[in-house]
Amino acid sequence: MTFPTAFARALAPVAIVAAAAVPAPAAANQADLAKVQAHLTAVQSMTANFVQTDARGRSMSGTLQLKRPGRIRFQYGSGDLLLVADGNRLNFLDYQVGQKSTWPLNKTPLGVLLAANPNLKSRAQVMPSEDPRVLVVRARDPAQFGTLVLAFLREPSAPAGLKLYGWTAVDAQNKRTTVRLSDQRYNVAVPESAFSFREPAKKRR
Repeated sequence: MTFPTAFARALAPVAIVAAAAVPAPAAANQADLAKVQAHLTAVQSMTANFVQTDARGRSMSGTLQLKRPGRIRFQYGSGDLLLVADGNRLNFLDYQVGQKSTWPLNKTPLGVLLAANPNLKSRAQVMPSEDPRVLVVRARDPAQFGTLVLAFLREPSAPAGLKLYGWTAVDAQNKRTTVRLSDQRYNVAVPESAFSFREPAKKRR
């Protein structure tokens, strides 16, 4: 089994136990949190491919574009499904059925990842990892609904020596959605148009 495969399989269980796991020692915790904060601060934009897996094990793939503060776009498959944060709100659009759902971005777990000035000091904990190449951080803002478990690979050539490999979002109903990234490109040009969208047309019954 390759390391990426083993790590991908390990990512989902991390989210399940994170709520009850004992944090790493304080000194290591603070040093690693500083690296994560430096990484998030250094990465003002990113593109990647992703595979998303829900709590039932169903997977979808697509492309991701991110731009701080507060903007991200997940385009699934052919584009019939879209998840877009425009700086203020997170919008899920289903063009096949003609539906749109919207939430305040700062109330979702992604708010931590997309913050203009990430401050993890009182919001995050480093979780134990059996592999020294893997850094796992659980982040939660008290003002938000849910938790974000971020997974990084220690890679000297990446911003602040860390490469964001993926995350698991745990919502207020304890439902978990895991995202794994590949082909990450940091601080590349991402147009503002990436975070606009057309409204779904309501389907006639």
